[in-house]
Amino acid sequence: MASQFGTKIKVQIFGQSHSAGLGVVIDGLPAGKKVDLEKVQSFLDRRAGGKNKYSTARKEADTPEILSGLKDGMTCGAPLCAIFRNANTRSSDYSKTEALLRPSHADYTAWIKYDGFQDRSGGGQFSGRLTLPLCFAGAVCMQLLEEEGIDIFSHILAIGDVKEEPFDLVDITKKKHENGAFPVLREEVGKQMVAYMEQIAEEGDSVGGIVEIAVTGLPCGVGEPIYDNVESCMSHVVFGIPAVKGIEFGMGFEGCLKKGSEVNDSFTMQGDSVVTATNHSGGIQGGITNGMPVVFRVAFKPTPSIYKEQSTVDFYGKKDAMLQIQGRHDPCIVPRALPCVEAAAAVVLYDLLLQK
Repeated sequence: MASQFGTKIKVQIFGQSHSAGLGVVIDGLPAGKKVDLEKVQSFLDRRAGGKNKYSTARKEADTPEILSGLKDGMTCGAPLCAIFRNANTRSSDYSKTEALLRPSHADYTAWIKYDGFQDRSGGGQFSGRLTLPLCFAGAVCMQLLEEEGIDIFSHILAIGDVKEEPFDLVDITKKKHENGAFPVLREEVGKQMVAYMEQIAEEGDSVGGIVEIAVTGLPCGVGEPIYDNVESCMSHVVFGIPAVKGIEFGMGFEGCLKKGSEVNDSFTMQGDSVVTATNHSGGIQGGITNGMPVVFRVAFKPTPSIYKEQSTVDFYGKKDAMLQIQGRHDPCIVPRALPCVEAAAAVVLYDLLLQK
């Protein structure tokens, strides 16, 4: 099924933006693992909207209702199922322009694929709201990774043309940002990003950006070549997050334009351990972790829902038309998307860790 991924850990996501609810089933979790639901909720709150000028005004409680899989706060071997009730929906915002194809949305492609029966309210199953159950799965797997000494760090690398420095690929010293704090390494750059997003929102436009993720503590040997290697599994799940347009590992595209002598990671001894002096490959060689920090970046396009008038097509009338989108939309999804990428990384890496 296209809404399911994983091998040892199978994650099935279901629901639509304006349906009665949405949720996730996580199958394959080892029994006897403690899950702190307060920590899960704290993680989910990071992707919630309605908290500032640069996110959607839609507010939902986003509190998981656990249907199965936990007994006294511990996994019990049964599939862990959590659902989230939708409450703050405004489907009428979409019914008024039902025949008009929204530029850069999935309206046209879904219309053709599903013979016009797709749910367009709030984007239906193509909505960013479907990242909520992904974040639940990620928050659970993140706790299980932490038990193994594996930590995930992240920050926003760029919002439009406002950029900050990337992680040091060898020494990841960034602490996890506190809930509610803008997730950047330098506070001053964060203030510039916020000011820019607020300006974009006032203009009725949108902007994209880049996030960076680093994972420490992974042992050497995680990854299943040829096609279930770390990069391919990570990319597969990350591209399930709406608006993702690219992913790169280590030095990424920049490193591909340099000489081998400039980017090869030389091996050296650190006590009894083999390490690399540099980490241009981002902790992955041959699709397998090498024990160094796994570092990758994900690029997000500008939110396609903008308040500026755009040209489009009236699909019912088969004629050109103009559209001015209504409703509640994020002028920049990057801050809310960051925990979604962390969640994807947590599920993918825990699944691969179990396979190892």
